[in-house]
Amino acid sequence: MVEKAFSKKPLEVISPTERPSEFFGKYVFTRAKMYKYLQRDVYEKLIDVIDNGAPLDRSIADAVAKGMKQWADENGVTHYTHWFQPLTEGTAEKHDAFIEHDGKGGMMEEFSGKLLVQQEPDASSFPSGGIRATFEARGYSAWDPTSPVFIIDDTLCIPTIFISYTGEALDYKAPLKRALRAVSEAAAAVARYFDPNVKKVITNLGWEQEYFLVDEDLYSARPDLLLTGRTLMGHDSAKNQQMDDHYFGIIPDRVQAFMKDLEVQALELGIPVKTRHNEVAPNQFELAPIYEETNLAIDHNMLLMSLMKKVARKHGFRVLLHEKPFAGINGSGKHNNWSLSTDTGTLLHAPGKNAEQNLRFVTFIVETLMAVYKHNGLLKASIMSATNAHRLGANEAPPAIISSFLGKQVSELLEHIEKADKDDLFSIAGKKKMELDIPEIPELLIDNTDRNRTSPFAFTGNRFEFRAVGSEANCASAMIALNTAVAEALTNFKQRVDALIAAGQDKTSAIIDVVREDIRTCRPIHFDGNGYSDEWVEEATRRGLDVEKSCPIIFDRYLDEDTIRMFESQSVMNRKELAARNEVKWETYTKIIQIEARVMGDLSMNHIIPVATHYQSQLAKNVQNMYTIFDKEEADKLTVRNKNIIKEIAERTQAIETGVEELVEARKVANRITSEREKAIAYHDTVEPKMEEIRYQIDKLELLVSDECWTLPKYRELLFIR
Repeated sequence: MVEKAFSKKPLEVISPTERPSEFFGKYVFTRAKMYKYLQRDVYEKLIDVIDNGAPLDRSIADAVAKGMKQWADENGVTHYTHWFQPLTEGTAEKHDAFIEHDGKGGMMEEFSGKLLVQQEPDASSFPSGGIRATFEARGYSAWDPTSPVFIIDDTLCIPTIFISYTGEALDYKAPLKRALRAVSEAAAAVARYFDPNVKKVITNLGWEQEYFLVDEDLYSARPDLLLTGRTLMGHDSAKNQQMDDHYFGIIPDRVQAFMKDLEVQALELGIPVKTRHNEVAPNQFELAPIYEETNLAIDHNMLLMSLMKKVARKHGFRVLLHEKPFAGINGSGKHNNWSLSTDTGTLLHAPGKNAEQNLRFVTFIVETLMAVYKHNGLLKASIMSATNAHRLGANEAPPAIISSFLGKQVSELLEHIEKADKDDLFSIAGKKKMELDIPEIPELLIDNTDRNRTSPFAFTGNRFEFRAVGSEANCASAMIALNTAVAEALTNFKQRVDALIAAGQDKTSAIIDVVREDIRTCRPIHFDGNGYSDEWVEEATRRGLDVEKSCPIIFDRYLDEDTIRMFESQSVMNRKELAARNEVKWETYTKIIQIEARVMGDLSMNHIIPVATHYQSQLAKNVQNMYTIFDKEEADKLTVRNKNIIKEIAERTQAIETGVEELVEARKVANRITSEREKAIAYHDTVEPKMEEIRYQIDKLELLVSDECWTLPKYRELLFIR
């Protein structure tokens, strides 16, 4: 995987008078540029592919490549790359120059349709879960024309899928596109019950990227941050987030400069960033864009995460995307706001103009809930990782149990539909007005739902907010699972409605009957209460929801027969691909914990214990000196505190040393396990707890050892930008 340099040649400074709309998409092969650089018939065929899913006619590839290269040449581009998303949670790229032999002993610049459409990166060195052996290197990347080509530095970047020589997906984009196609077809078929003119359904995604900033010099002085992305040790700062003063507070000047620089470069790359603010924890911030089509939104999020790392270093920061870089304060998520819309309107928007539109709204709400209910364990598995496991259930949004908050009005509506007469079903109020007794303040429009920050999958007005996705994750993992599950639910819904219609029932009555049945079925997933409470864990268990907390075991949900049946029935992934991806998940989990354990052992033995014993020696020397100055009785009184500290340091360093020995042995035992699943479980059950025991001792030592001796920057230094 290659981390690219994102600055231009040199970085172009945006004029203070230049508006975002003037440079938005500057380095993207947008439709306007397609229209300019492509022949009219070629342009129309390409737009048909992008908008309507028409098959890509390879005969136009040469003409498209020619137009792209002309545009690229005008921007100083010399190389091209297929930009793809392997199962590493990052992106990958291999750069080739626009040159070929001319057959006369010289070189010529060339970029053909063949090079645009297909490339052959080595598939053996990327995670494949056994689909590709080391000696089986061939894999293919193939152009995704629905995600526009863009320029970074001197390289033309072409978004692609990545598959093996034998056809299995080795990336996130290929199954994502299949899932989006499946939900589009299933949703369009149901939407045509209400509007025969619906041609297609689009899945929309708006991600909210949370992140931390840390001064680069302090970051470099913390080997744990450098190698694992989180602090493996560190006592709480006396002041952290308990005053709630950072949330939505004034953005520090240095951070504001970083944000502005990042936004300009993001907008130039066509990423429609809109919102920025301080988050809850110190040094934590958020960036969010305008909603986009899901495939494009995910590409933009992956691009942004790489971009923000580069821009941060220019401003003397390091970006931390780990879900829980600091203990004791909130971690970072990436809320995925998901919705469905047709070419005629939004499917999840209420109230409608009439009862039929309101019935449509209820239908899609209920079938989404059916998908989440039936596959709640899978949805949790789709967002679970060794890093996100630190955040989920840590008394911050959200808990590690998937449930859905609907709000009072929608909840009452579903209850009403379940019980009321069919002639009195769909009275849905719009936004209410709230008048404040302050003359200068205008009346407010109140949404028809509140917000519940403890709900992992909350309905928030015209969309569902999947809050459990991790900060550094590829959103595609969650979107593949969610959209496939919704496609299955809608497909099943239509089959049952059509069966009732075929039996002689009228369409509206059939829809209502099936909706009522599904309201009753999916009731266990509906929870509007406090997801942090112990009572909810007990209640969720009674409801039959997945309450498993062990990350490696949660991954098992991908291999449930219901899950495999769902993915195969919707032509998204087959059993072999799912099994391979789980091998990758277990192996990745093990490697992350393994690296953390090795770093902790190194820091414990080569930093913490030497520093603590050095300070202990200073105290011992001080005690000895006291006896040379004072008589024994007086010296005994004056040295009590130091003697106690000396003793405590000895006890804690011994506990750390013993803990490291046990940690190493636990790793050795786990490493001998051949099954990736069982090895991951062993790391979870035996290695991770040893790390927590060692951390406890180190954090206590931090309070004992003199500040001038402690070599690692402390939380109070890391968490407050100066």
